[in-house]
Amino acid sequence: MRLLTHNMLQSNVRGTTNGYPLNIEVENAIIEESPVETELIKRLLPKIDYKVLKRAIQQISSHLPLPVLEELPERLSEEVENA
Repeated sequence: MRLLTHNMLQSNVRGTTNGYPLNIEVENAIIEESPVETELIKRLLPKIDYKVLKRAIQQISSHLPLPVLEELPERLSEEVENA
């Protein structure tokens, strides 16, 4: 699942009091490279909840062979937010 997609998902299960954000429990991680769609990312950035994105990255980072930032910034830089 792409993390940008995860950022917008919520549970609609009846009786759920807080269905957002969804928790990620990794059983099997597969990394597939995909092209960077810059224009799509620019359109999505204003809709992204950065705290949720940061939490998702932290939840999956131990299952990835790729280096992840030791410490993620507390918020997006202003130039990224204004892109």
